[in-house]
Amino acid sequence: MSKETEEFYELVERALEGLPAGLRELLDNVAIVVEDWPDYSTPLVAGGPDDTLYGLYEGVPLTERGAGYYGILPDRITIFRGPLERDFPPEELEEQVRITVVHEIAHHFGISDERLEELGWA
Repeated sequence: MSKETEEFYELVERALEGLPAGLRELLDNVAIVVEDWPDYSTPLVAGGPDDTLYGLYEGVPLTERGAGYYGILPDRITIFRGPLERDFPPEELEEQVRITVVHEIAHHFGISDERLEELGWA
């Protein structure tokens, strides 16, 4: 693993450590991973041709889990290193990684893109 990749992983770790403890404890059955770039097969959830996919939540939000939710593979939050490093200078990268991590975790809690935009986390 390159030094740049390790440093990016550390940014994601710091973003997670910056979450309130109570919120971290509520992260249930979710894996957070870093990928270099979205695959061609990655669902495109971006709104338009100028939107870039920095992160992706795949799973069943906590608000939609019922009594029958058990034995399910973990939800997956992917943070894409390549687009973030390409689009943000080093002095802004940590903040943008934090925003992306919080945005995707919010989806895990059932918060929509529209609501995140209202809150300034889009």
